[in-house]
Amino acid sequence: MNRKLLTAEGYQRLQDELNDLVRKERPEITAIVSWAASLGDRSENADYHYNKRKLREIDRRIRYLTKLFEVAHKVEYSPEQDGKAYFGAWVELENDDGQIIKFRIVGDEEIYGCKDYISLQSPIAKACLGKSVDDEIQVQAPNSTKVWYITNISYTH
Repeated sequence: MNRKLLTAEGYQRLQDELNDLVRKERPEITAIVSWAASLGDRSENADYHYNKRKLREIDRRIRYLTKLFEVAHKVEYSPEQDGKAYFGAWVELENDDGQIIKFRIVGDEEIYGCKDYISLQSPIAKACLGKSVDDEIQVQAPNSTKVWYITNISYTH
């Protein structure tokens, strides 16, 4: 894995997920698997098979998060970022049609499950980086170039 950037909030959320998996979920599922295995014939034991599969998924996620934290770099907010769009910023854009979109620029690991988070690698995030309020950005879409105006930048939601 290459170095992965995480916001301070994203880092903490993933750290909490790892702790929850290791200290709560895995022991609970392990107990269920042990109980189901003690019932005897495992070939037709749905509890055993379902929870064994769930245990493998938990172990896979624990391995992934553990490896992620080996290469993760937590990016803290800095007052020098004020007024410009950088990693971790909430950005609001408006186009000439009055359409408004708001999103947060985060690392690839943080976008899952958060519909208003976009990857630092996305074209719209790249176009916003280093820009200020009232700047015009151009984003290459599949069939055209879209023009947006930055209307707001903040580092708190």
